Amino acid sequence: MFDLSGKTALVTGSGSGIGEAIANALAGAGAFVYVADLNEASGKTVAASIAADGGKAEFLKLDVSNKDECNAAAAYVHSARGELDILVNNAGIGHVGTILTTDSNDLERLFAVNVRGMFDLTKAFIPKMIERKYGVVLNVASIGGLLAIRDRIAYCTTKFAVVGFTKCIALDHALDGIRANAICPGRVETEFVRSRLAEYPDPEKAYKEMASTQAIGRMGKPEEIAAAALYLASDEAAFVTGTALEIEGGWAAGR
Repeated sequence: MFDLSGKTALVTGSGSGIGEAIANALAGAGAFVYVADLNEASGKTVAASIAADGGKAEFLKLDVSNKDECNAAAAYVHSARGELDILVNNAGIGHVGTILTTDSNDLERLFAVNVRGMFDLTKAFIPKMIERKYGVVLNVASIGGLLAIRDRIAYCTTKFAVVGFTKCIALDHALDGIRANAICPGRVETEFVRSRLAEYPDPEKAYKEMASTQAIGRMGKPEEIAAAALYLASDEAAFVTGTALEIEGGWAAGR
């Protein structure tokens, strides 16, 4: 099951965290994976690690907020591999604040990466997917794309947009052989989250408070999100499109 041998995938923001875990999972299932990230050092490290484990990967430097770079990435992949089977739009950034403490420039900064970058990169790849009647688009959204989260107005606004974008791609291109799904994680314990926790006066207390948001009393692991991504990217999920899969430890169960 979940055999991706012969498939080519590109995962944005895969130099660390959830993106890294997804890249590892897809490569472990046999896919050739482009590790696309703005951070060259971490991206190359992930690609090298995949290769060391017997997988196939290549680092691709990419700033998704730059439309020209998105188009260039698609041109490069198509030239080198002929086609892209799986596009994972994972790159994203966050912001803390209500409407009173969030500037319109903050919203634009998040929109440029979380929404417009996803739009531009998908648009660069989807014509060839339509042409060959096959393609998987997997977008990493958030539970904050389905439910409001306090002090996260800009973040939630963009993640709600990601869910809507995903459903539109799924509906518009279902008969073109393209499946589009979104993953909506709760809080996931990544290097980024741990570094932010270290900034709190009482990191242990902050961790417990963040973990308690999930009904099961802990944060998720990147590998748990990656397992869902592997399923949705595989042909075993051939009848799944337009969904927003919640992987959030029961965060929304009581709402």
